[in-house]
Amino acid sequence: MIPQSHTIELNVAGMHCSNCALSVHQLLEKKGMSDIYVNFVTEEVRFTTTDTNKVDALKKEISRLGYQVSSSGEEVEQEKFYQRIENKFLFSLIFTIPLFIHMFLSWHILHLPWVQFSLCLPVFVVGIFHFGRSAWHSINNKLPNMDVLIFIGSSSAFLYSFIGTFLHLGSNYLFYETTATIITLVLLGNWLEKKSVLKTTTAIKELLQYQKTTAKRINNGKTEQVPVEDVIVGDTLQVNDGDKIAVDGEIISGFATLNESMLTGESVPVEKKKYDTVFGGTIVVEGNFTMLASKVGKHTTLSHIIALMKQAQALKPSIQKVGDKVAAIFVPVVLAIAILTFSLAYFVFHISSQQALLNAIAVLVISCPCAMGLATPTAVAVGLGRATQNGILIKGGDTVEALTHIKYFIFDKTGTLTTGKFKIQEIKTFGISLSEAQQIIFNIEERSNHPIARSIVEELSEHHQKMIFTFISEEKGLGMKAIDVEGNIYRIGSRKILESVSSQWTEYDLFLTKNDTLLAVINISDQIKLEAYSLIDELKKMGITPVLLSGDSLRKSQQVAHELKIVEFYAEKLPQEKLAIIQQYKNKAKTVMVGDGINDAPALTLADVGISLSNASQIAIQSAQVILLTSDLRDIKFLINVCRQTLITIKQNLFWAFFYNLIAIPVAAFGFLNPMVGAMAMALSDVIVIGNSIRLKYKKINN
Repeated sequence: MIPQSHTIELNVAGMHCSNCALSVHQLLEKKGMSDIYVNFVTEEVRFTTTDTNKVDALKKEISRLGYQVSSSGEEVEQEKFYQRIENKFLFSLIFTIPLFIHMFLSWHILHLPWVQFSLCLPVFVVGIFHFGRSAWHSINNKLPNMDVLIFIGSSSAFLYSFIGTFLHLGSNYLFYETTATIITLVLLGNWLEKKSVLKTTTAIKELLQYQKTTAKRINNGKTEQVPVEDVIVGDTLQVNDGDKIAVDGEIISGFATLNESMLTGESVPVEKKKYDTVFGGTIVVEGNFTMLASKVGKHTTLSHIIALMKQAQALKPSIQKVGDKVAAIFVPVVLAIAILTFSLAYFVFHISSQQALLNAIAVLVISCPCAMGLATPTAVAVGLGRATQNGILIKGGDTVEALTHIKYFIFDKTGTLTTGKFKIQEIKTFGISLSEAQQIIFNIEERSNHPIARSIVEELSEHHQKMIFTFISEEKGLGMKAIDVEGNIYRIGSRKILESVSSQWTEYDLFLTKNDTLLAVINISDQIKLEAYSLIDELKKMGITPVLLSGDSLRKSQQVAHELKIVEFYAEKLPQEKLAIIQQYKNKAKTVMVGDGINDAPALTLADVGISLSNASQIAIQSAQVILLTSDLRDIKFLINVCRQTLITIKQNLFWAFFYNLIAIPVAAFGFLNPMVGAMAMALSDVIVIGNSIRLKYKKINN
């Protein structure tokens, strides 16, 4: 029996930078957790485990790193004034400025050793509690982090200076300004990093704002205003002009025009009437209605999208694994380089102990794996947000990378390349009347989610006299099966439900049988979506091969393929046959499957990337890695382009992070870089990486 996986969500307060997040991530990884997501800005930590008994122990382990841990939903203790990173920076800055300017001014008081010690001590204490505590816990957990380098570098300068002060060795032994400046500049870098990363997560923040609303609940004929958290399934709500809809539900009276752009990216308002579904977070442009709440809390469409976006950021592209591997061994390697730098400078090249120490400190301070850690998640966060704002929901950062290497796009036909709005052209009956056939067809097909069935039910809605069936089910790739109270077995589907069929009926699309006896044959028609023509042309220009894979008849599949100029097509394929074909293409190159029916779910799962339309069956949506909320095929071109731009941004970020360290460490080791300049350069490297990611948010991407 396969152990069941559980997703655990925690709030972890006290994380100030990507280095803090990396420490928590490494700890969870070491303890065997999977699907780990750590966001130091929102203080969210999420992971998957098969053993929930380990959670309490993990909370204690994270607490030992110096953070405050609570379960998701619990009241989180707010950061105290002195714990905020910006306040630590400003406090340190007050004492660092006079220490720094003494190098340029001849004021006697600023050059006195004990004055410099007094100015440096408060900053060093801040450094001990901020960097020292984190460094100690990380070493104790055998996961040394960046704070180890910062703490050793600043402490070395402080202790060296203190010894020089205590033994009256003179100004050549005083580096208090180095200690204070390193700590202050790194705190500044952490603060800037936190503010910058906040800008890369605006997509989720904007969606969360749509959840903040109240509802007008009708109770015993009276209307009361209640928080959205108090709404339960079955409540009747009044929604007026200009209101934000609180939860998902169904209109029971009235009508309105809604702005659903926050879900679909489509700015054109949508008209809603009685029995139509409305979604929480959307806004009433005009009109009034009462609605019945059907989905509340975490079960609403908006909550589901937010959860998927958070989950998506936890799934790393394989390109990030390179950065993760380097970051994991970075701290021990840098410590070794710093020791080697001091040893060679002092013992081999006979450089003064002061300069040798400064060179070693510069190596420690300039080396920052934070930029490597930020390179991928910041770009992925912006890319996913950009896609969501255009009505495209991508479930994983790994999907972003996969979509940039796609060679084959396999399309289902019905409801994907075609409108899915079918019309009955002809029904020919045998032994029963036309109205009887319509009644049987309606009562069986209304239980199906297939686009053809939905269209037929809509067209035959006037023939809705109820028939009693003891059993109705959908047979994947075949059609529907029903059994009445007398035990008669009815089937509606393609000619595959018949053992044999007369050649004169082969041009018909659907067949109705009773106990394997033919009752009716049905011909239907479907139209190709207008945007399908341009999409197929665009894919070909991108060097991607479009493929049609359908369970429909050869004649109709061939007709659609010919109109869209798709060379490779397959018809009359069952779900298991579709899987075999997709596997063949996967063996050749990266493959995408686009579909919307229940029978497409296995194919969507098997493909490298599955793309589902928002009006698809729930199973298809759950199986896909990408959901087009507008169901507009033109969004696929934007999807590919935004993924390509995101991957380019990731590569640019990683190049800068590696290039920076590759150049900076030797420069520092050879004594060409002052530790204070190194601290500023380290902070700027993070800001450059984040800034490049934010640039993606405003970059023009062809749709």
